[in-house]
Amino acid sequence: MPKIKINGNEVEVPQGSTIIQAFKATGVEICHYCWHPGLSVAGVCRLCMVQIEGMPKLQIACNTEVKEGMVINNTSDVVKETVRWGLDFHLINHPLDCPICDQAGECGLQDQYMKFGQYDPEMAENKVKKHKVVDLGPTVVLDSERCILCSRCVRFTDEVSKTNELGIFNRGDRCEIGTVAGKPLANNYSLNTVDICPVGALTSKDFRFRQRVWYLKEADSICPGCSTGCNVKVNYNEEGLWRIRPRENKEVNGHWMCDVGRDSYKFVNLKNRLVAGKVGQRGSWQEVTATDAARSAGLKLRETVAQHGPDSVALVVTGQYTNEEYHRLFTFFTVNLESNNIFHWMNNPETTKDFDGLLFRGDRNPNTKGVVDALGSFALKAKWEDLQSQLSSRKIKVVVVAGPENQAVFPDMTEKITFFAQAESMIWLTAGQSEALNQTGAETWQIPLKTYIEKSGSFTNVQGKVQTFKVGTTIVAQAFTLSEVVELFSGQELNWNLRPHSLGGVKTNYSIANRGAL
Repeated sequence: MPKIKINGNEVEVPQGSTIIQAFKATGVEICHYCWHPGLSVAGVCRLCMVQIEGMPKLQIACNTEVKEGMVINNTSDVVKETVRWGLDFHLINHPLDCPICDQAGECGLQDQYMKFGQYDPEMAENKVKKHKVVDLGPTVVLDSERCILCSRCVRFTDEVSKTNELGIFNRGDRCEIGTVAGKPLANNYSLNTVDICPVGALTSKDFRFRQRVWYLKEADSICPGCSTGCNVKVNYNEEGLWRIRPRENKEVNGHWMCDVGRDSYKFVNLKNRLVAGKVGQRGSWQEVTATDAARSAGLKLRETVAQHGPDSVALVVTGQYTNEEYHRLFTFFTVNLESNNIFHWMNNPETTKDFDGLLFRGDRNPNTKGVVDALGSFALKAKWEDLQSQLSSRKIKVVVVAGPENQAVFPDMTEKITFFAQAESMIWLTAGQSEALNQTGAETWQIPLKTYIEKSGSFTNVQGKVQTFKVGTTIVAQAFTLSEVVELFSGQELNWNLRPHSLGGVKTNYSIANRGAL
């Protein structure tokens, strides 16, 4: 751990650290564009200049390794002036697009200028015009005029996705980012280039012009898109969720996440949700409160067990719920109802072991490992074939299904609904609406559940790592967790004062409470 001085303060940093890593580790601000902790060092922006005692010239912090006894500063007049000139150079041809740019409000360019720039521009020449609204592929749009050629996106496709679609073409002030001929930016990690772009040059087609970032709040969560369990940040407001971006976790996903996982905010929003309880069957549905639906379903379960015994009820679970919910639900079935008829509904079982070598896995559930572990801890060994035989023989009267939160990743939804409907009654617990379920001929209860962003708990990823997360926001106020459903099944009352309310209302500008000085 070499001891060095940064701006007069003595610090210790790990052997082999670069100066910029030392600045970041100790919380000292330093201007930079091209450096990113998940990419190789390019050293092309020349903004992370520092003065090192004993060296005649300024050095770039991103590519200079710390040595014992180094005395470093980035606050001297010569460093400040150099950085201002560097920013001036980068902004020579940059357009004044801030009012219409998606990056406004979270732009590294704006932030760096306010911290390290604030110069008087001296350029009188006209700006060089470049291509705008360039379609790079299915997910990303490029505005070449805004690009400062930091090369982060190029290095990402070379080093991380290893798909090599992007390059820097032409020379001098005519240089532009672009795709290799006939090779659009179409890999499953393309939107990471938008995240790491320090300006508004690369924008997401999905998020483009949809929200201003100062109308959004942010919550930490775990991506439910597959069994990797990428750590993410979810942006939302009163209108619902708008985007998901990666949150660094070196042990799980590093700095990245896949494009498929980013789409997992969509099934959470109101237009896709079951917002109230429903009781009935095809052609005769009655909408009731979620509480009444859960209570009457619980009564049906208890009556069925009393009349036909514990083997007359079955529970089917998917790998999309929390460890805590599985434990509570399995306890209710095995102890309260004395039934061991608990089955695991796996989607796409033939692809569960698929892996692209980076992050994305064929198991499209966040907690398959958790449900398998829970089944083992309760010594539950029922096989899918047992469920088939018991349904065909009409031995099972009621099937409770903890159906998928994200129905889009269960291509056999319609098939399984028909299969479960062989029972006299179904109790279907799910977050989303299902047209196939509305067409069932069996007596059915539909009870709305919360999604991953609306509850606290933990998922166990494919590596066996248990990751906890907390409530971010509430989209459907009536919806329950599986644990709350169990309480209602048992005839207990919920404490409504402790339940969060939905955010519906006037859109709030959250940034005005913490505006910095101009």
